[in-house]
Amino acid sequence: MKKIDYDGSKNIIGSRLETLRREKGLSQAQLAARMQTMNVNIDQQMISRIERNLRIVTDYELVCFSRVLGVEEKSLLEDFYRKLEEKG
Repeated sequence: MKKIDYDGSKNIIGSRLETLRREKGLSQAQLAARMQTMNVNIDQQMISRIERNLRIVTDYELVCFSRVLGVEEKSLLEDFYRKLEEKG
């Protein structure tokens, strides 16, 4: 089975997700509960793994995270875009 990662990470939103979640005053469990109301099967441990770049994020999860956090999808991808610009 092929390993899926980018630059050593399983996803590109982990640290940004954690930052935005904390800014909104949400625990990992609260974020997971809000995601579950959008029919996303995710729990606190999965949120932790995403934030530590140990779990991939699907496209629908990205959209639902942005909705729950009240931000545009691009906001979750901000760090990724910045790194791309730095690489030239």
